[in-house]
Amino acid sequence: MTGAFALAATAILLGLSCFQAQLAAGRPLGRFAWGGAHEILPPKLRVASALSIALYGAIALVLLDAADVVDALRGSWTGTAAWVLAGFFLLGVAMNAASPSRDERRTGTPVALALCLLCVAVAVEA
Repeated sequence: MTGAFALAATAILLGLSCFQAQLAAGRPLGRFAWGGAHEILPPKLRVASALSIALYGAIALVLLDAADVVDALRGSWTGTAAWVLAGFFLLGVAMNAASPSRDERRTGTPVALALCLLCVAVAVEA
């Protein structure tokens, strides 16, 4: 069952990666991210969006390894890392909920909450 949780988190992270790629490419979706202050992100936030894609990939790899879906990382640290990621996404829940952007609050908060809960589910079984 842990594998299903990790795969679900990976699917969400893939969706977020596609979204961040659109932001990095200059699509007018900024109201959903980075506080919602810019419809089209300025260059620094575009770079941050591009970098977040790599971060999401690394997070997915850690969760998939912790759930034994893949065996790509050495050591037994991924179970602990899943707990750290749960905390990271819990912080994301708070940050999205506090966003001045109504669109970001409505979309980002439940996505971060889902990722937090999926990380907890992986961590409990890891």
